Amino acid sequence: MALVLSEHAVASGLDQLKVLKMLIVHDLVEIDAGDTFVYDKVGLEDQEEREERAAERIFGLLPAESGAELRAVWDEFEARRSPEAKFARALDRLQPMVLNYVNGGGPWQEHGIRADQVREINGCIEDGAPELWRYAEELIEDALKRELLAP
Repeated sequence: MALVLSEHAVASGLDQLKVLKMLIVHDLVEIDAGDTFVYDKVGLEDQEEREERAAERIFGLLPAESGAELRAVWDEFEARRSPEAKFARALDRLQPMVLNYVNGGGPWQEHGIRADQVREINGCIEDGAPELWRYAEELIEDALKRELLAP
């Protein structure tokens, strides 16, 4: 997704390898910490703490230089400090949205997720890829029409 959609990033000339590193490292930390459903308010309460512990553990297993480099990439992604980080975050939020949409609203319907919640949680897509956010908004509107999302 990162390679195919990079033309839609807010900034041109992104370091695509850095974006890929960010997405992979972010996912590794999430896997170790336990991925939290983005609409789970209780699970989100300690997500940052769990991910911080996971990052320390994972990066601590590596040689110091490699661990420090990947930790810096992860920190940059989490802080959204660069165009690459903003684009990576946009993709990280867009993918589950698209999956929910194409599978008929599965988790959205199961948990009674409303359109305003989807907009609030995924609004960061606009920071890294405004054109992809417009696409996401179209998905939300269509999901409402198809009753995949609660109004």
